Amino acid sequence: MTYILLIAGLALLVLGADLLVKGASRIAAGFGISPLIIGLTVVALGTSAPETAISVGSALSGKADIAVGNVLGSNIFNVLFILGVSALITPLLVSKQLVRLDVPVMIAVSILALALSIDGRISFIEGAVLFGCILAYMAFLIRLSRRSGEAGEAIEKSAHWAFDVGLIGVGLALLILGSRWLVSSATAIAAAMGVSELIIGLTIVAAGTSLPEVATSVIAAIRGQRDIAVGNVVGSNIFNILAVLGLTAMVAPGGLPVSEAAINFDYPVMLAVAVACLPIFFSGYSIARWEGGLFLGYYVAYTTFLILAAAEHDTLTGFSNSMLYFIMPLTIITVLVVLFREYSARHPRRAG
Repeated sequence: MTYILLIAGLALLVLGADLLVKGASRIAAGFGISPLIIGLTVVALGTSAPETAISVGSALSGKADIAVGNVLGSNIFNVLFILGVSALITPLLVSKQLVRLDVPVMIAVSILALALSIDGRISFIEGAVLFGCILAYMAFLIRLSRRSGEAGEAIEKSAHWAFDVGLIGVGLALLILGSRWLVSSATAIAAAMGVSELIIGLTIVAAGTSLPEVATSVIAAIRGQRDIAVGNVVGSNIFNILAVLGLTAMVAPGGLPVSEAAINFDYPVMLAVAVACLPIFFSGYSIARWEGGLFLGYYVAYTTFLILAAAEHDTLTGFSNSMLYFIMPLTIITVLVVLFREYSARHPRRAG
């Protein structure tokens, strides 16, 4: 019954987010907002709704590790898994705005979240600061979109406002119900398996609540809507940190506790993943298939590490050393070579 509740909860989260995104995207398009900005705001907000429901519900239930692990794990999953799979389907073109504005914002808010969590708790005031930042960021993006009049892939505009508002309402209701089922079942599974709630939040819950992002970005990549495919991921990560963590800290009694394990390992991984986007996105303003494969490989490695650590497996030390002393340096060298080639192509005289 526990596993049935888990699957049913995931299904309701995906369906609820889909209805929410459809209704909100049509309404936003009716106001003349560009597809990239819709991906960074409305779609990102809708696809991050499961994370919001799970983290807020977990915090209110006294399960802070699931709340924090869900956000950190979702951000890592979004970049490494979703962008990896999407780029393997088709090379993704990256908007200059993403490289110049939104990815630096994602890196900055990741650093901010780590700084606020370093004392082991995100207080109500700190949560309010985070939440205020997402409101300012979204207002800035919408104003920028209207001023620049950006073009992009067409998005269906709202023909029946009442129907689309109804979609949003039904979607939110399904999200709330699905989140309750998912949290209760995931907690029971963690207890039965002897695995910490943080690990469950970083893996099962994070991947489950990111299913709307998977569906949105993969379908967008297949349809050639590359602005939405990439903007959805970057926007979702920014929204997860500012809105989800912020709101969760505001509603959690006494603030949101953050475990030492999350501060020492998972926060730095999330920050490293965000920083890794900048040079890869900058290389030709695209994500090539091999770069997508690199992202996907790192997600497999990260998940493997979590599983080995949870099981206290004998191979954990050897696996960690191979990642630290071989795979990571090789990746850094590869990225530097790509950046040098890109710079040489743009500035042949200086490179020579």
